[in-house]
Amino acid sequence: MSSALLTEAVDYAESHETAMPVDLRQYLTDRFAGLEHQELVGPIRPRGRPNGLLLRHGYIVAEWGDTERVDMTFSVTKSYLATVAGVAWGRGLLGDLDDPVGNRVRDGGYDSPQNAPITWRQTFQQTSEWEGTLFGKPDQADRREGVDRTLEAPGTFWEYNDVRVNRAALSLLRVSREPLPQVLKREIMDPIGASDTWAWHGYETSWVELDGDSVQSVSGGGHWGGGLFIHSRDHARFGLLISRDGRWGDRQLVPSEWIREATTPSIEPTYGFMWWLNTDQARFPSAPESSVFALGAASTSTIWIDPDHDLVMVSRWLDGPDVDELIRLILAAVSR
Repeated sequence: MSSALLTEAVDYAESHETAMPVDLRQYLTDRFAGLEHQELVGPIRPRGRPNGLLLRHGYIVAEWGDTERVDMTFSVTKSYLATVAGVAWGRGLLGDLDDPVGNRVRDGGYDSPQNAPITWRQTFQQTSEWEGTLFGKPDQADRREGVDRTLEAPGTFWEYNDVRVNRAALSLLRVSREPLPQVLKREIMDPIGASDTWAWHGYETSWVELDGDSVQSVSGGGHWGGGLFIHSRDHARFGLLISRDGRWGDRQLVPSEWIREATTPSIEPTYGFMWWLNTDQARFPSAPESSVFALGAASTSTIWIDPDHDLVMVSRWLDGPDVDELIRLILAAVSR
C-alpha cells in the first residue's frame, strides 16, 4: 500500500464536502416542499464536516475528520434494520423467508387482498408493494415511481419507499416482542465493541402498544427525521462484522446464510435485503463488482465493503460522485 497515495485520498475526502446544508431540517423541508404528507415527525440534528476511516484486514489504515461525532445517517439505517431482521430470522421468529408476513404479524396491516400475500423476502427487498397508512404517512408519501400509479402484485415491482420500510420495522417489533434498538444493542453493537453514543429513533407518531407497554417503533431512515444517529467508528465496526459474514471473533452474531441472502440481487440488480450492490459496477464504477454498500442521503453517508481487497470504508458528507472518486484513489493506493 502506498502511504503517499493514501494521503492523497484522505486529502481528497477532506476537501470535497457536500453542498448539502449543515441545517438538515432545512434540507429536508426544502427537498420535499410542495409534496403532501411530508411533515417532519422525528428528531433531526445539524450535520458535521467530512469524516471517515478506512480499514484493511480489520485494522485502521487511514482516518480523517471527527470520526466520533454522532450524526444522522439516513438510509444507512436500513442496512442495520436488515441485520436486526437477520438476528430475528436466526432465532426462528420469521419462519421461512417466503412465508407471508401476516402469518405471524396480526395487527391489521396485512389483512387486505393487496397486502396479504407479502412475504418477508419481498419486505426486505423493497418489492412488497404494501399499501396503507402508517404513523400518519400513507405509502403514497414515498411512492417514488409515481404517486398515483396502480400497485403491482407483491414481488414483481421494486420501489424504494420509507413507509414500507417503517412497516418492516414495525413487523419486526411485533415478532421480536422488544424494541429494536434494544435488540441491536444486545445482539450486535455491544458484542462488536461499539460505543454507547448511538441512538435509533422513531417518530413522535410511531408509539405502539406492546404487551401492555407503550413502545416506539423506529424508522428505517431520516426522510421525516429519526433513524439511526451514530458515529463513523461504530459504522466501521458494523461494516467489519458484515465483511466477516456476521462473525465477530468466535461468535456468529448474524447467520452467515442471512448475509448471503442479504447481499444477493433482487429483481433490482443493485439491491439485496436493504443493502446496495454493485452489480455490473452500476452503483460505483470505481469499486469492484463484489462491493456491498450501506447508503444514505444520496451517498453522503456511506459504508463500503470490498471483499476483493478486504477493505471497509466509512465516508460522511461527500456527494456520490466524490465517493466514487475517493474509492478510486483508495484502490490506487492499495494496489501499490
